Amino acid sequence: MDKRNRLIAIGLIGAGCLMIFGKWLGFFSIVALLLLLLGVHRITSGKVKQGYRLMGVGAVLLLLDHLLLVLGICLISLVMFFMKSKRMQRRAGFMQKQSFSSRFDWDLSPWVMRSLSAWHVLGEADVDLSLAMAEEQETMMLFQGIFGDVDILLSEDYGVEIEAFVLFGSIESGSHRDTGMLNRLNWKSPNYDRSEQKVKFNISYLMGDLDIRLP
Repeated sequence: MDKRNRLIAIGLIGAGCLMIFGKWLGFFSIVALLLLLLGVHRITSGKVKQGYRLMGVGAVLLLLDHLLLVLGICLISLVMFFMKSKRMQRRAGFMQKQSFSSRFDWDLSPWVMRSLSAWHVLGEADVDLSLAMAEEQETMMLFQGIFGDVDILLSEDYGVEIEAFVLFGSIESGSHRDTGMLNRLNWKSPNYDRSEQKVKFNISYLMGDLDIRLP
C-alpha cells in the first residue's frame, strides 16, 4: 500500500507541474521531469544510485532547455545563502566560499575546524569530527547549494546540532533513512548541552545526500 501511495503522490505531483507550467514545457522539459520523478521513485524504492543517475540526466536536460530558469534558481539560492550566512555567522573571522564545485576531504588526516559558509553548484564534503581540532568553543558550518553529498562522522568530543533540508534526495542518520522529496532533519546529540565545544551544521540542497554516522 505504501508503494502504491508513493506512486500516486509522484503522479499527482507530475500532473500538477504539467498543469501549472505546461505552456512553457517542451519535449525535453517533459522528458526531464519524467526522469526526475522516476529518479525520486527509484530512490524511495531503495535503488539510490540508479535514482541519482536518472535525476542527474533529468537535471542536465532541464538545464539545456531552461538555462535562464536554472540560472535564476542558482541566483535565488545564492542570495538566500548570503542572508543565512549573515544570520548564522555572528563572529568575525569565519571562512566564506562560493564556487561552482567544491570538495572538502576532512576525513583523511587531522584538520583545523573553523566556522565556514560554503555555497556551490556541485559540492562534496567528508567530515570526520574525531580528527577535527576546533579553534572556537562553538563552530558554525553552513553548506548550501544545488547538488551536494555530505558525510559526517560524529565524535563524543563535540556536542553536535544539525539542521538539514534536502528537496530531492535522502537524509540518513544512524539506522534511520528518509528518501524522496522534502526531507528535513533537526537533530541534537545527547551530550550537546554539557559539551564545552559545540558544532552546529546547517545543510540545505535542492538535490543531495546527507549521511550522519555515529562514532
